[in-house]
Formats: sequence, structure tokens, C-alpha cells
Amino acid sequence: MTSRTQAVVTTLADAGVTHVVGVPDNTSAPLFDALSRDTVPRLVVTTREGEAFALASGLWLGGASPFVLVQNTGFLESGDGLRGTATRMGAALPFIVTARGYAKMLALGLGPDTPRTPELLTRPDVDSVALMTEPTLKAWGIPYRICAADGDPVAAIARVLEVARALQHPSALLLLAELA
Repeated sequence: MTSRTQAVVTTLADAGVTHVVGVPDNTSAPLFDALSRDTVPRLVVTTREGEAFALASGLWLGGASPFVLVQNTGFLESGDGLRGTATRMGAALPFIVTARGYAKMLALGLGPDTPRTPELLTRPDVDSVALMTEPTLKAWGIPYRICAADGDPVAAIARVLEVARALQHPSALLLLAELA
């Protein structure tokens, strides 16, 4: 386990996070691995991202303090669990969305405000999920911040925890930085 991964686990535990719920991907795998060896917070791996939001909402309703971790492709799949459960309940649910396709999108001079035309969305050199992640967060009314590739994920995670709790609303961290 790297010192950065350990710092993330410690930040979550110190903030009172009881469960980390989600689906691992390449970016989050080091954190899932580290959490699998710790007892606090408890790791709950789900089969789908929508399931992660629904399960975390139930944990929150029961008095736990969950944190959700998903990739942006799965985030798009999770709309009903997030909108219909967590948001409607006013769950103070912080979550990380790992940013598949962002590095390539940015390298091509594109961004989330680039008009999403049919031509752009079908280009083989562009992962369209990167173009859709931030507009989807905005459309669903989810406050979010970005942790850039050279950013400090530990500080960013601490901040998204604060925001979710202060607003009593799901809040996201779009993570471009590596966790390892």
C-alpha cells in the first residue's frame, strides 16, 4: 500500500466514514485493495453502480456514514439510485467518480463544455463518457469539485465529505489524480 492510499484510508476513517461502497476500476483498485485489508471503514463491493448508491443510501438511513466510489461510466448508469433514492432522501452521501477518458479528452483540447455533437460522440479517439460526466452531474443537481491529475486526493476527499455533510445532499469528487 502506498503512503497516498494509506492517507486516503486514514482520512476516511478519521472522518467517521463507516463504509466505502462501490465497484472497483483501474484508478480505484489500489484503494479497494487497501480497504479490503482494513476493518474501518468497511468495504462493500457491489455489482453495479446504481446498487452502490441505493445500498449506501440504506446505510445512511440506518445511521451509518457511507462513502461511494464509482467510475464515470457506472455513474451514468446509476441515475435512478442516485436521483430517486439518495437525492430525494437528502442523504449526506459523498462520492468519488473516477474519470475514465479525461486525460485523452483534455489532450485533444476538448472539455465538458465542448458541444456534444453526433460527430464528436462517435469519434473513435474520444471516450464520450468523459464529455458527459460533468454535464450529468450538473443536470442532476450534484455539487462537485475536481481533483486534477496533479492534485491532492486526500485534501479533495476531506472537502467532499465536508460538503455532503454541510448540504445534507449527495456531493461528488471527480477524481483525475491517481490513488496509488
